[in-house]
Amino acid sequence: MLKNMLACCKLYISESRNIRALHSIESSLKEHPKTLLVNRFTDEVYNRVGYTLVSTLIPGTNDTGPASPLTEAVFDMVEAAYEFADLGLHCGTHPRLGVVDHVCFHPLRDATLDPVSALARSVAARVGEELAVPTYLYGAAHTSGRTLASIRRQLGYFKPSASQNQWAGSLSPNSLNLKPDYGQINPAQNSKGVLTLGATKWVDNYNVPIYCTDIELVKRIARQVSERGGGLESVQAMGLVHKEGVMEVACNLLDPGRVGAGRVQAEVERLGRKEGLSVGKGYFTDFSEERIVELYMKLINSK
Repeated sequence: MLKNMLACCKLYISESRNIRALHSIESSLKEHPKTLLVNRFTDEVYNRVGYTLVSTLIPGTNDTGPASPLTEAVFDMVEAAYEFADLGLHCGTHPRLGVVDHVCFHPLRDATLDPVSALARSVAARVGEELAVPTYLYGAAHTSGRTLASIRRQLGYFKPSASQNQWAGSLSPNSLNLKPDYGQINPAQNSKGVLTLGATKWVDNYNVPIYCTDIELVKRIARQVSERGGGLESVQAMGLVHKEGVMEVACNLLDPGRVGAGRVQAEVERLGRKEGLSVGKGYFTDFSEERIVELYMKLINSK
């Protein structure tokens, strides 16, 4: 039943140090009491914040299908981010393509991908048309179902733009060689960057620390862990500098019910031992799908 359908949005902002900007972004949610902020994950070194928002799906009008208060809340957060943060001033050790680096919608409880994909497309259209930010669709929101990783590779996401494995400043116009689904490439908008926006089933994000200073070695381990490198099925991984003396294998678990954090942890430890490296206990950057639903229900019932 529609009343049991929930939609979730994970929104990643390329900023964690500008407190005024973050306050303004988060304050925009005050206008949307039916959308709840269930989690906020901040990483100072990566200079990145991840927000997890949840709301219900409601009947649409004029045969548009289910809608959600989530779309207005997400759009207002994105708009505030572009107003108060500047990609040209950003620097961190995590890749990014824009002030708002990535937005993804997920179905929860009894919801399916179809209505959630429609939500994603509606937000993407507004960002491209009203905010003039080049926006790229992926997953179920895109007609061919292309992956987020494929867009990122074409736009040079995985290549550091500054020394010491840092991503700094605005995007190079030369890297923007892929036509967006919404909006137009405009060098004058470099302070905003571009946006990747999609809809998929639930994804877990799990990072495993490795205590060393050899980023190239950690990148090789990350490739061996990832499905693309012949490793674990449905796992994407990249090696990043996290803090002094600590690297990370940062993973997206695209099917956590099949290949979860335990398998990833064990594989990174196995590969680390072969190289004589010390591997720490990994951590999630968000709650599990089940826990997100549980927290939302507690919050909404308390209101």
